[in-house]
Amino acid sequence: MEILLYVSAAIIAVAFAILVGFFVKTLKSTTRTLDHVANTMAGLEKQMTGITKETEELLHRTNRLADDIQQKSESLNTVFQSVKEIGDSVQQVNRSLRQVSERVVLQTERQSEQIAQAVQWGNVAIDLYTKFKEKTKRNRQFNDIKEEK
Repeated sequence: MEILLYVSAAIIAVAFAILVGFFVKTLKSTTRTLDHVANTMAGLEKQMTGITKETEELLHRTNRLADDIQQKSESLNTVFQSVKEIGDSVQQVNRSLRQVSERVVLQTERQSEQIAQAVQWGNVAIDLYTKFKEKTKRNRQFNDIKEEK
């Protein structure tokens, strides 16, 4: 019976050795897998660091661009305000010209009869002056003829 005990202890020892062998093989495989995972994670960490830096630079550029656009928009607001003021001034000038022209038309209509009468009196005066000159000229010619005789 003692032999049976030794044989069973030997079988247990061999089984334990085989089990330990498989366990060591599994642990080595797990170690290699974990090393690959660690290397992959380190690579991902480097890539994430690079992406983070690029993202920060892009964010800073975007902020600068937004500030630049804001400044240019504000300066354009000044230009648009100036153009609006010029438009208002032109409208005022147009209104003033329209009022002046309406006043001139009204005054012209009011004074058109007076102007027509003045023109007629002017024509009468010119006719009288012309007739006076002709009469004076004839009188001189008549006087000249009398003196020659």
